[in-house]
Amino acid sequence: MALDIRLKKVNKIYYEGELVSGVVVIQSKGDMQHQGVNLSMEGSVNLQLSAKSVGVFEAFYNSLKPIQLVSYAVELVKPGKLPSGKTEIPFEVPLKPKGHNKVLYETYHGVFVNIQYLLRAEVKRSLLNKDLTKQSEIILEYRDSKEKAVAKPVPFTITPDSLQNIKEKSQIPRFVVKGKLDSSVCCLSRPLTGELVVESSESPIRSIELQLVRVETCGCAEGYARDATEIQNIQIGEGDVCRGLTLPIYMIFPRLFTCPTLITSNFKVEFEVNVVIVLQNDHLITENFPLKLTRI
Repeated sequence: MALDIRLKKVNKIYYEGELVSGVVVIQSKGDMQHQGVNLSMEGSVNLQLSAKSVGVFEAFYNSLKPIQLVSYAVELVKPGKLPSGKTEIPFEVPLKPKGHNKVLYETYHGVFVNIQYLLRAEVKRSLLNKDLTKQSEIILEYRDSKEKAVAKPVPFTITPDSLQNIKEKSQIPRFVVKGKLDSSVCCLSRPLTGELVVESSESPIRSIELQLVRVETCGCAEGYARDATEIQNIQIGEGDVCRGLTLPIYMIFPRLFTCPTLITSNFKVEFEVNVVIVLQNDHLITENFPLKLTRI
């Protein structure tokens, strides 16, 4: 026996207020008795603490319960018998927030914050037989956005004097790196772009990298736990790059691991990009730029 959920939309992308439609497919080699075929849709925000925060904020444990966004259940077929072969049962489920004054957030797969919308089909069977279940995730995106991505260019010059949290700057090899990010406010469907030029460097360069970072904050009135984790790292320059040569900055935002910048009373999802220059003597030079991500 086999159970599957097939959605009408192949890309599985939906917007708030739409109907999620498709068919539940059941295949069996013979007639099958069942105690009902049910479909449910659950949308929730799941929060968790990093290992360093566990035990520090005891008050968090009450505030870290899942935040339910969508909850819907329907009985597709009443108890009875299904014929041999393939049976397709159509369904439609409204994608609407649960309760009043709630909003639906975009799908996001993080480390300490997860926003997911799951369809679950279940074929109930008798006590001697195991119930059949199948789960499928749908992707929710904003149809529009309150804030559109308006270009805010960010020119930068990185030198030993510009570095933060460095005690003995005299021991760092002298260098000058200039460039710009075309915008610190970025639309998710378009790449992060810019350019970088190594004007001078006393020490040979081993690599120049672009690191995308998510900053997830979970908390309540008692305090907040803030954790930054890497999403992706791409190399834009390998080896001791030519001085004065313009290197293009180009990074595509990965689906699911990024979402529009989100700030709520219980959690935040923010993003940053680091320009990382690795010198031959293992000096690591990092310049951080906060980003604001939008859907349009």
